[in-house]
Amino acid sequence: MQNLIEPHGAETLNPLIITNDTEKKALIDKAKKLKKIVVNSAAASNIVMLGAGYFTPLKGFMNKKNAFSVADEMKTLDGIFWPVPILNITNDITDISVDDEIALLDPNIDNNPVIAIQKISAIERLSDDEINNLVKKIFGTDDVNHPGVKNFLSLGNNLISGDIKVLNFSYFPDEFPDTFATAYEIREKIQKTGWKKIIAFQTRNPMHRAHEELCKMALERLQADGILIHMVLGKLKEGDIPGNVRNQAIRKMVELYFPINSAIISGFGFDMLYAGPREALLHATFRQNCGCTHLIIGRDHAGVGDYYGAFEAQEIFDMEIVKKSLKIEIFSADHTAYSKKLNKVVMMRDVEDHNKDDFVLLSGTKVREMLSNGMDLPEEFARKEVADILMNYYQSKENV
Repeated sequence: MQNLIEPHGAETLNPLIITNDTEKKALIDKAKKLKKIVVNSAAASNIVMLGAGYFTPLKGFMNKKNAFSVADEMKTLDGIFWPVPILNITNDITDISVDDEIALLDPNIDNNPVIAIQKISAIERLSDDEINNLVKKIFGTDDVNHPGVKNFLSLGNNLISGDIKVLNFSYFPDEFPDTFATAYEIREKIQKTGWKKIIAFQTRNPMHRAHEELCKMALERLQADGILIHMVLGKLKEGDIPGNVRNQAIRKMVELYFPINSAIISGFGFDMLYAGPREALLHATFRQNCGCTHLIIGRDHAGVGDYYGAFEAQEIFDMEIVKKSLKIEIFSADHTAYSKKLNKVVMMRDVEDHNKDDFVLLSGTKVREMLSNGMDLPEEFARKEVADILMNYYQSKENV
């Protein structure tokens, strides 16, 4: 689209969704006669991202050589930069063969409707050592307590590669009708605004005051035209707040506290990996495909627990292959919090005269405990309207 940053690795987006009604109906009819496999949720979310153009220029699921090329060198065998292997791994390869077309069934919808059709180019067995090598490269650890590692190790050992044709976007359009959007729909929205410098803010959580002010800092310091607040709508780890609650809380914050016409709220259908630096690169890659020029990368972006250094997700963007491959830039941020001294939210690195007690800091555990007990969060930490939405959620959980 005119004036927007080019998609990654291509002049135009490559969404794999079938939009022609006649072709789509023919494929749905054809799928009834094809061999079928129920894919796992990770593969289903990859299908949604491929279908929606987020994973441009990829055309389907990677084979073993491509998977290890991406894991080891962060590029496909064709030389395209890509930070995380995009895989269809399964235990079920019953009665399927190379060159078959198979119907991929959605695990996240009752009765498992067809979500895509795949032309099988290879069926390859991954040894346990190969699985562990992939895990270490993607997640930087093989600790089974890491939620991403735990999930990856549960998927199976058989790799089914090949191009796909996507028939639908799973449950996302129905459950999040005003929020889920494809990469090409976001590009169209940005084009209509006339924005040229656009910041993406990635979130899997509701936004507290620190997140709000971080977005505003980035807008001001980069002199950007607007911000895409882009939330994960797929599966998260146990204990994370559900998508519908996050969506409600974020929309309320933007409605009340962001300047008019400064933000686009949207979401994407991907299961969180918690892969830290590698996932930060993936987030940047598909935000470029959305038309964004910048992505906010804060402390421990896409991390979990203590598996990654605080700024590893920023430092990985200094790699030569990344600098050569991505047009999108990052806005490197430190932790933000409310300063009792200055009576405003600040970036911690900007106030060297502060110590920990000078900030309003609450752990996730403390926030959940307060909300579950009906205690108001400090106004310096959370907007009341947002806190009320979260309290209603936690109170309803307590009363089940």
